[in-house]
Amino acid sequence: MTVASTAAAPGSTPVREDLFLGGRVKLRQPTRGYRAGMDSGLLAAACAAGPGQSVFEAGCGAGAVLCQIGARCPDVQLQGLERDAAMAALAGENLGLNALADRGAVRLGEVAAGPLADERGRFDWAVSNPPFFDDPGALRAPGPGKRDAWLADDGLQAWLDLLSLNAREGGRVLLIHRADRLADILEGLKRRCGSFAVRPVHPFADAPAKRVLVRAIRGGRAPLILHPPLVLHERSGGHTAAAEAILQGEAGLEV
Repeated sequence: MTVASTAAAPGSTPVREDLFLGGRVKLRQPTRGYRAGMDSGLLAAACAAGPGQSVFEAGCGAGAVLCQIGARCPDVQLQGLERDAAMAALAGENLGLNALADRGAVRLGEVAAGPLADERGRFDWAVSNPPFFDDPGALRAPGPGKRDAWLADDGLQAWLDLLSLNAREGGRVLLIHRADRLADILEGLKRRCGSFAVRPVHPFADAPAKRVLVRAIRGGRAPLILHPPLVLHERSGGHTAAAEAILQGEAGLEV
């Protein structure tokens, strides 16, 4: 990710414009508070939606994942859900900025409210980068602009339920999360999903995984697949060649 510029409309929250996928995606994000980064790029790279398919994202923020999926996957329909009105407006703006307004939309809503009647069981892919914590006592209180991105008020299970309910039978559920929550994720999805696939994500080759990408199939029954790890950084500095290719949009990420 690189920063292209900083801007603010009169009376609005200051935003800056970041570039993703080697400049193919432009994203306006608040200059303060939570901003999408590497996790959004990895999640988007792992979504292998085909032409004519549909993708739902829970907690889409400013639209970083939706816009990157849209750039990677031609002719895919995109639907985002976001609780924060300002971020939802930015997401809609970013879809337009990336020529995706005709195949993408964002609605305001709460994850815990569950799926709308016309969204339940509709999507080929249901994806998310859920907040990493659901216990406010587990971390120092984040700043106001980061709270929704860090804390899942209704717990991780509410996010897993929404994803699995919005995926069609045979559809994919995909998320990136903390590696130490892997057991909770598998347990939370197993009522409706199976055919799990997991790819650990390590900051360095000699360090434990900090993230996992988990893919499940609604109604799937195949054995779990544990993919080789993705290593993000070299100890000598910079991204690994594999990570750089993914973040630049030159490669996908099988899960």
